[in-house]
Amino acid sequence: MGFHIKDVTGPKDIEKATRLIFPGVGSFWAAVDSLKNRGLIEALREYVQEDRPFLGICLGLQLLFEYGEETGYVEGLGVIPGGIKRFDESSGLKVPHIGWNALHLKQDASILDGVKGRHVYFVHSYRAVETPENKDWVLATSTYGTDFIAAVRKGNVHGTQFHPEKSGVTGLNIIRRFLGGGQVAKQAEEAEPGKTAVQLAKRVIACLDVRTNDRGDLVVTKGDQYDVREHTETREVVRNLGKPVDLASSYYMDGADEVTFLNITGFRNSPLGDLPMLEVLRKASEKVFVPLTVGGGIKDFTDKDGRYYSSLEVAAEYFRSGADKISIGSDAVYAAEEYIKSGQKTGNTSLEQISYVYGNQAVVVSIDPRKVFVKSPSEVPYKTVKVARPGPNGEQFAWYQCTVNGGREGRPIGAFELAKAVEELGAGEILLNCIDCDGRGEGFDLELVKLISEAVKIPVIASSGAGTVDHFSDVFSETPASAALAAGIFHRKEVPIALVKEHMSRAGIETRF
Repeated sequence: MGFHIKDVTGPKDIEKATRLIFPGVGSFWAAVDSLKNRGLIEALREYVQEDRPFLGICLGLQLLFEYGEETGYVEGLGVIPGGIKRFDESSGLKVPHIGWNALHLKQDASILDGVKGRHVYFVHSYRAVETPENKDWVLATSTYGTDFIAAVRKGNVHGTQFHPEKSGVTGLNIIRRFLGGGQVAKQAEEAEPGKTAVQLAKRVIACLDVRTNDRGDLVVTKGDQYDVREHTETREVVRNLGKPVDLASSYYMDGADEVTFLNITGFRNSPLGDLPMLEVLRKASEKVFVPLTVGGGIKDFTDKDGRYYSSLEVAAEYFRSGADKISIGSDAVYAAEEYIKSGQKTGNTSLEQISYVYGNQAVVVSIDPRKVFVKSPSEVPYKTVKVARPGPNGEQFAWYQCTVNGGREGRPIGAFELAKAVEELGAGEILLNCIDCDGRGEGFDLELVKLISEAVKIPVIASSGAGTVDHFSDVFSETPASAALAAGIFHRKEVPIALVKEHMSRAGIETRF
């Protein structure tokens, strides 16, 4: 946005700051531990108590409170009365709270000019609530199950539970106003009639399957049941549907609520050596101001030189390069199998480690199941569903076998069992694919989406099979899915994102515009 910034490396940087932004991603205890180890916590507390210009984002807001309960009682900065507690899931609420929600303004503040009636992006499992003791701090609330604090302000100290840097033009203007300079980006002051934010919106996600083509270029491709090659009588070539950063940027401009990169060939042998993909993330994060998720090769590995890297180091590189969430695939399947077998959490799996440090809201597990028909549920030890369309031999039931390695290898675990296990291990969201539906354009597998969405208390993203605008409204109307993802129909410009959202809105589904 044209501002010159300096990263805080020590207490002196805080003391000299004219304005301070504290964006926080991760768990409460890890942030406090980091601040203490770096000798920053007292300088930060003094800066805020002196009423100097401060903007805390997400965890940066939460640390202003007296304590957090994410991993037991941990003291915060103690500036705002109250604590940070987990959302109440007892009524069936999906936690983490992920997505675009509405704000309810409690006081006037120029920093939130232009926000009324618009959605902003949240991703968190813990929140603060308004009390008589902190009421004078509350700038805005939002509703998820019950009301919680979405923004605070007193004097020059501000904080947002939502992520302005991931809330499109609306959010970027908040940052511009705080920094006290620059022309705010053009945007209507009020949301259009009929498009005013009321509650948590259902998300439309654009997915980019990224791999190297036969010339070594990084391209976006799309498979038919996971086959990404065009087959002719003389040769096979990787389908090339465009350049990753350009496509991601265009989807952001078209209204995508999130963008997901799935690196389907890289990182297999040397994740941290795949510099082109990391560069894609860096460049995309400079143009795309909605959440970015990336998956592919999140696991422990040893490179060709014999150096060992933990999955936590790999994930950290993703996050530093611009990812907001990481997606784990095959490694999560193996972890779930072992957990079901032993009944014990080891704390050593990639899923557990990354969730523990960064919070479960930063971890997505990608499930790639294939439908297997059976005559009776008693034939298999896995959860089955009664299918609307019988199998090839008249079978009335089916289970969903999970696969690894891009769908090439079936595993002895069902999608239902896997989803329950990874939730226990720390997943914050599930990306639910379906090999049978992939690339067909005949609609999402509603039986599968309903089965998994009702089995877990974390959000589920429906994927594979979208071909028309009706398929999006169908999956939201007939299942509890929180989001729907598509790739090919957006890449080939068969169905514009804007058209999908207009259709959803007309169908009475809360939609972000």
